[in-house]
Amino acid sequence: MESTLHDLGEILLRAVPTFFLVILLHFYLKFMFFKPMEKVLHERYMATEGARKLAKEGLELAAAKVAEYEAALRAANNELYQAQERLNKELQQKETEAVAAARQSAEATVKTAKAQLAQDFVLAKEALEQQSEQLAGEIADTMLRRSAA
Repeated sequence: MESTLHDLGEILLRAVPTFFLVILLHFYLKFMFFKPMEKVLHERYMATEGARKLAKEGLELAAAKVAEYEAALRAANNELYQAQERLNKELQQKETEAVAAARQSAEATVKTAKAQLAQDFVLAKEALEQQSEQLAGEIADTMLRRSAA
């Protein structure tokens, strides 16, 4: 058993330089390769993440602008529709007033025409009465002359 321990001690004694070499290689690679690589990867991640954040903020800003423009467009459309409604109501009111004025004018013209016709009727009746009396007198004269002749 002593020889096994002695052989084991010799193996360990020979392994000590390899152990120190592995530790030295570990620290060398850590400081010369892995730290700079980690730094580059971190910077790359931050640049990528920063670009993503900027893109996300840009998209959010664009979405806000689109919503703002859509709201402004809806407001402008509503304003336009209200203006059209007001114009339609004004036109309907003017049309109604024009029709009422035309109706009144037509009624006044009809009244005037009826009054004129009534007056013409009275004058024609008087003229016919005078002519009928005159014709009756002429007929009577003519008949009397025939009976006298």
